Amino acid sequence: MSVLLTGVGKRYDIVSAFAQHDTTVAVDPNPLAPAQYAAHHRRAVPRIEDPGYVPALADLCAELDVGAVVPLTDLDIEVLARARADGLLPALVPDPDVAAATFDKYEAHALLRRHGLPSPPTVLPGEPVEAYPVMVKPRHGSGARSIHAARDAAEAEFFCRYVDEPVMVQRLMQGPEFSIDALCDLDGRCLNAIPRTMIESRGGESIKGTVIDDRELVDLGREVVEALGVRGPCTVQVFRDREIGLGITDVNARFGGAFPAPMYAAPPGRTYPELIVRMARGEAVAPHVGEYRAGITFTRYYWQLELDGDLRPTGRDIVEPPGPPPPR
Repeated sequence: MSVLLTGVGKRYDIVSAFAQHDTTVAVDPNPLAPAQYAAHHRRAVPRIEDPGYVPALADLCAELDVGAVVPLTDLDIEVLARARADGLLPALVPDPDVAAATFDKYEAHALLRRHGLPSPPTVLPGEPVEAYPVMVKPRHGSGARSIHAARDAAEAEFFCRYVDEPVMVQRLMQGPEFSIDALCDLDGRCLNAIPRTMIESRGGESIKGTVIDDRELVDLGREVVEALGVRGPCTVQVFRDREIGLGITDVNARFGGAFPAPMYAAPPGRTYPELIVRMARGEAVAPHVGEYRAGITFTRYYWQLELDGDLRPTGRDIVEPPGPPPPR
């Protein structure tokens, strides 16, 4: 069985990890999306809002014997969830209502609270604010776009007008930030949850971090994904505030930016791509929550591909592997 990855963009690390374990299909509407070149098959598909998007994916699933469709972006999770509910695609995504709620940060807050899960005090513009400082955040934001800290009501009101899209007002969490990379099976059971620190981020994406041994975060990650009925990968972003404790600020039903962390930390044979490949083949995977190596640190970097006139990789690199150091 093949695994099909959608919206691959720059996520060469994820695509190449899957390609080590089974036939991998990468799709993106942009022919220059670099990550597609790590797959066995790369195909251009219509844009997500195009009515032909889901039929194009369904045709690829039939042609290439795809057993699992995994989104690498927020943008099509709800589309894939509806297609899964209609029996059109074997997508590893939650149900449509959960997919829609987690794409809207205010609805995600309300969903978490309904399940008794910790989410910072959050209101819509014009509603009373419990305490300052706060963050004014787009409800459908990504990549840390248009997020502004406000020290008082006047600043919050200004930023609510300034940001040119629907926003919410959320307590500014005072404490360290963590992410929990989880994976669930087709029944929504958590297979593993691996927490990591946020040493440095850029554009809302973690580029340096350390996997940590924190049972409270492991248990919270499992509780969140099982309460929401997540299928496949999910990243839960959490702050540990010195006054109110843990607060979940984001739930992304996809791989996180720091995908290498659970790759390095997972037990042998149990990396998330390997487990997804096994599920695509119809295998049952036993939960092993909390089994991982703590203390692993990752640091991410950029690289590139050279393409010829037909947009095929040349295999040529601009840097030769380092040889022995020159004599002194």
